[in-house]
Amino acid sequence: MINQGVRSDFIKIFKGGIYLVFKGQIGWRISQGLDRGNTCHTTSAEVVAGSAAWLGRGLSCVCAQRRDSDPRPSFDLTPAQEECLQSLQNRIDVAYDSSIPEHQEALRALWNASFPEEQLRGLISEQWKEMGWQGKDPSTDFRGGGFISLENLLYFARNFQKSFQDLLRKQEGDRSVWEYPFAVAGVNITFMLIQMLDLEAVKPRTLVGAIFLKFLSENESAFDLLYCITFKLMDHEWLSMRASYMDFNTVMKATRRQLERELLLEDITRLEDLPSYGLLTR
Repeated sequence: MINQGVRSDFIKIFKGGIYLVFKGQIGWRISQGLDRGNTCHTTSAEVVAGSAAWLGRGLSCVCAQRRDSDPRPSFDLTPAQEECLQSLQNRIDVAYDSSIPEHQEALRALWNASFPEEQLRGLISEQWKEMGWQGKDPSTDFRGGGFISLENLLYFARNFQKSFQDLLRKQEGDRSVWEYPFAVAGVNITFMLIQMLDLEAVKPRTLVGAIFLKFLSENESAFDLLYCITFKLMDHEWLSMRASYMDFNTVMKATRRQLERELLLEDITRLEDLPSYGLLTR
């Protein structure tokens, strides 16, 4: 586990400026909608890309014209897709508020799912450091990821209990003496995914973001599921690189590159098809 004396410096290291919005290939013109349907559970997708190659099942090349005036690809969404994206953006916009009972209960639920054998003494407690928060009050660490970062962790704990516990307790692999703090790493993964998928934009501006929106239109829990996949992939990269806490930036960049590659694979029709999904166990 990470030494308390270096914890604050470590947080600064891997919170500072490591996430860059994926810009795709300059000059691609992408138009026309993705899924056509009436709800957030439609299935088909059509995307225009500046390449003759098909970059995903259901993603077809409709226009390869390059315009120098186009700084980024642009996607037109159906009303149903706009609704799905708006719903996720509403979640992203919610800040963690320790005065809201729902938020308090979610935090207690996370503790109970993480340490079912140990009773939590309070929402502000030294016990939280066991999970990898910076201090005794986790709410201070949610500022970077908002309430959705707590929801992501709770979804992970409930749906992939074995993988969650393995990561929490660092039970797999030959570990470094200086390990990443589990909980704060989780908040950073939420933040990284929001940036990678460009989820705060009015509509997708990258092919990866557009592909994710297709999955979101079919599964309202797609962001939470992708979070679980990403966390496990990050730890896999960490072990493969024999990383220590000073390498966290490098590990996160490698994780993002691998995740983008997998999302662009031709035969991916759902998140469960991603190669890294196979790393998860329930």
